[in-house]
Amino acid sequence: MDHNKLSKDILQLVGGEENVNNVIHCMTRLRFNLKDNNKVKRSQLESLDGVMGTNISGAQFQIIIGNEVPKVYKAILENSKLSDGASSGGTQSGGKQNVISAIFDVISGVFTPILPAIAGAGMIKGILAIFVLLGWVAEGSQTHTILNVIGDGAFYFMPIILAVSAARKFGSNMYIGAAIGAAILHPNLSALFAAGDPISFIGLPVTIATYSSTVIPILLAIWIASYVEKWIDRVTHASLKLIVVPTVTLLVVVPVTLITVGPLGAILGEYLSTGINFLFENAGLVAMILLAGTFSVIIMTGMHYALVPIMINNITVNGFDYMIPAMFLANMGQAGASFAVALKTKSPKFKSLSYSVSVTALMGITEPAMYGVNVRLKKPFIGALLGAAVGGAYMGITKVAAYILAGAAGLPGIPAFIGPTFVHAMIGLVIAFIAATIISYLIGFEDVVEEGTKEEAPTTVKEEVVATAFTSTQVHSPITGEVKPLSEVNDPTFAQELMGKGIAIYPEVGEVVSPVSGTITTLFKTKHAIGITSDTGAEILIHVGLDTVQLNGQYFTTHLEEGARVNVGDKITSFDIEAIKGQGYDVITPVIITNTNSYADITAVMSGKVKKGEVLLDLATN
Repeated sequence: MDHNKLSKDILQLVGGEENVNNVIHCMTRLRFNLKDNNKVKRSQLESLDGVMGTNISGAQFQIIIGNEVPKVYKAILENSKLSDGASSGGTQSGGKQNVISAIFDVISGVFTPILPAIAGAGMIKGILAIFVLLGWVAEGSQTHTILNVIGDGAFYFMPIILAVSAARKFGSNMYIGAAIGAAILHPNLSALFAAGDPISFIGLPVTIATYSSTVIPILLAIWIASYVEKWIDRVTHASLKLIVVPTVTLLVVVPVTLITVGPLGAILGEYLSTGINFLFENAGLVAMILLAGTFSVIIMTGMHYALVPIMINNITVNGFDYMIPAMFLANMGQAGASFAVALKTKSPKFKSLSYSVSVTALMGITEPAMYGVNVRLKKPFIGALLGAAVGGAYMGITKVAAYILAGAAGLPGIPAFIGPTFVHAMIGLVIAFIAATIISYLIGFEDVVEEGTKEEAPTTVKEEVVATAFTSTQVHSPITGEVKPLSEVNDPTFAQELMGKGIAIYPEVGEVVSPVSGTITTLFKTKHAIGITSDTGAEILIHVGLDTVQLNGQYFTTHLEEGARVNVGDKITSFDIEAIKGQGYDVITPVIITNTNSYADITAVMSGKVKKGEVLLDLATN
C-alpha cells in the first residue's frame, strides 16, 4: 500500500483539505469532521486500494482502513496543513461545529444515556397491560398499583432523570441539576399550583404549569444552570465554592424556571405534540408513508436523534406517539431486504451473512443489515425503503400509534403497541417485511463474487488440501462476558469481517487480559484498542466498545506498555463498563484475527458465557 498516494487521494475525494474541519483516527478508521459531507465522492473513495469501506456516524464521516490507518493518518498530516486532531481529544478544530451538528450532539448526549431507564419502565407498563388484558392482574389492585408505579416512575420523574443527564452533557454538576428537577416536582409546589390561586415570588408572577413527565422545561433550565453555575464558580473564592456555588445556582435557576423558562418550555412541548398529532390525525397516510419510507435515511444522517425528545414528549404528554411506528417499519424493511438477498445470492458466505443480519434487524439492531448488505448492494436498500413505506401506508390508514417506549424498535419492543391499534400494528410490520422482501427480490442486485471464485483451484488440489495435516493455535478469551457472533456487532467494519474473522464478547468485568503469549504490538493512546502478536504469528485486535475512541482514554487504565512481553492471562487494560455505557457507548468488544488469510480456518470454541483465560478461538493452519 502506497500510504502517501492513498492519503492524497483521500484528501481530494473528501472535498479537499479546505473541506476538513478536523481529522483523527482510531484503531481501524479515519474519522473526519467535514464542513460539507455532500462534497465527498463516496463511491470513488470506497474503490481506492487500501480503503475497506466508509460509514457516517452522526456528523462524522469515517473511512475504514484497517491496520494501516496510523500510517495513512500520518501521511495525511504530512501532505496537508491539518493538525493532529487526536491531541485535542478528537474535538473539532479549524472551525466551530455547525448549529445542526451541535444540536444533534446535545440531544444524543442527553437522551442516549437515559434510554435504558425509560425503555425498561416502558416495557413494564406494556407487560402490565398484557397482564390486565389476560385477567392475571386486577386493575386497581395493590399488585397493579405497585407495578404501575414501577413502570410510571421514570416518566413521572422524567425532569430529574433528564436533569442529571443534561447537566453531565453541559458540563455542570449533576446533583445540582437533580436538585433543580426535584424542586419543580415538589409536592408542595404541585399543591400550590392545584389550588388555582395567583402565585408570586418576591412580587414576580409565577405561571402555573405541570412539570411531571415533561421534557423541554428541564432541558432549558439545566442549560441556563450550566452558565450560571460556571460563572458563579469563576468569581467565587476557592474556600467558599462548596457553599456559594450550589446555593446561588439553585436560588437563581429555580425561580427563573418557575417564572419564565418552565412555562415557556411546557407551552412549546404542548404545541409540538399538538402539531404532530394534528398532522398524523389529518394527513396520517401521507405522513406515515413519508416518515417510514425515509426513516432509514434519517438514521444514516444521524437526524433521528432530533426525534427522540419529540417521541418521549408525545408519550409523556399524550400517552401515545405516531412517530415510533415508523422506526419499527424501517427496521422491518431492512430485515426484509436482507432476507431477499439471502434468498437470491449465490454466494454461500454472503447468504449466511444476509440471513444473520436479517434476524438482527428483526430484533431492532438494523445497522449490520443496512450497512453490511443493503447499502453495499444499493438496490436492496431501495427495496427496504419502499417496503417500509408500504407498511407505513397501512399504518397511516389505520392510525397506528405506540403507547410506550420499549427499547429496540424490533420484535422485543412489540409491547410498545399494546393499545387500541395493536392488531393493525402487527399487520403493518408483517406487510413492511414481506413488501421489502418481494420488492428487493424482484428488482435484484449485482451479486457478490466470493474471493477466489473466478480462479478456483482444480478438484484434485482441493482434495490434496483436505488431506493435509492441520495444526492449530488457540486464542484464549481476553474478557469475561457473553460471546456474540461478529454479525451482531453494530458496526459494519466488524460485522462484515472487514478487519478479519473473530468473535465478540459483551463484557461483564471491565478487564482485558492477554489471550496469547506474545508481544503487545499496538496499544492505542486512547487505551480502547490493543494489538497483540502471538509467538506463533497470530495477529489479534481487541477493540473495547464501539466508537470509544471518542472518550480519549477516559474510563480506561493501561497496566502494560506497547512492546511489552505478555503471557496468557496477563492484565493489559481495565475499564469502567458502567461509566462507558453511561456516556452512551456500546461496550461490546470484538476480538479479531487481523491476519485471517494466514489461516485455513478460524473456529469459535466457546458460546454463551466465557471467562477470561478460557479457550475462545481455534486457528487452524496447514
